Amino acid sequence: MVLCVMNVSEGRDLKVIAALREAAGAALLDIHTDPHHHRSVLTIADEGAARAVAATAVTLIDVRHHHGVHPRLGVVDVVPFVALEPSDAPAATRARHDFANWFASTEQIPCFLYGPERSLPEVRRGAFETLAPDFGPTHPHLRAGATAVGVRGVLVAYNVWIDHDVATAVAVAKTMRGPRIRALGLAVGAGVQVSMNLIDPTVLGPAEAYDLVVERAAQAGATVVGAELVGLLPGSVLRAVPIARWAELDLSEEQTIEARWRGRPG
Repeated sequence: MVLCVMNVSEGRDLKVIAALREAAGAALLDIHTDPHHHRSVLTIADEGAARAVAATAVTLIDVRHHHGVHPRLGVVDVVPFVALEPSDAPAATRARHDFANWFASTEQIPCFLYGPERSLPEVRRGAFETLAPDFGPTHPHLRAGATAVGVRGVLVAYNVWIDHDVATAVAVAKTMRGPRIRALGLAVGAGVQVSMNLIDPTVLGPAEAYDLVVERAAQAGATVVGAELVGLLPGSVLRAVPIARWAELDLSEEQTIEARWRGRPG
């Protein structure tokens, strides 16, 4: 199975978010919207629906007026195609190529590939400077910017709040980074957050990440005050967490990919 986990730079306008939902239709397994990040993450189970969402986003959103705490390249910021099993990797790679080629040719959006060639952070750092787009124009689209189109295995997006200043969150995030975690320290509304991508969640999952933030934050005199799963996670990752901790960690069976797949219309 291949999923598309599209990150769109809109987290506030309810009419636009409703239009993105409508474009995805029955293929939408989940949408997570955050007004502070000014971002919506859509988990989509069909390539055609992913294209419909991307086209809708380009029509309705202007990145020039976008202000949010999360870094972004463009309106349709990140489009990873996710191989749920190793055997799905060739299909995910084909989907990545086809989407980037289509988006660049139909919407004139520069597309940068990531995955085996380079990481997403490398694309963010180098886009239009040390890296040229793999598809499309060599300059950003006026209203829509650019898009990073990737292929990857399953990761878990996970946020943990601490009761301190943003400098502490940035420092904690820096100590968290490694081959299994990408992390940013962000000011989010009135609070601060360590925002993480868990790259190998079967080895280092939400419970381990949460406990690491608790440990590192305590060393800086801060306390963890909450956690949030962004999007979905595999059932195997959930089952590795003691059920007694699910509420503390913002986890539930309903947030698994498998539960949403079983419950989709049709």
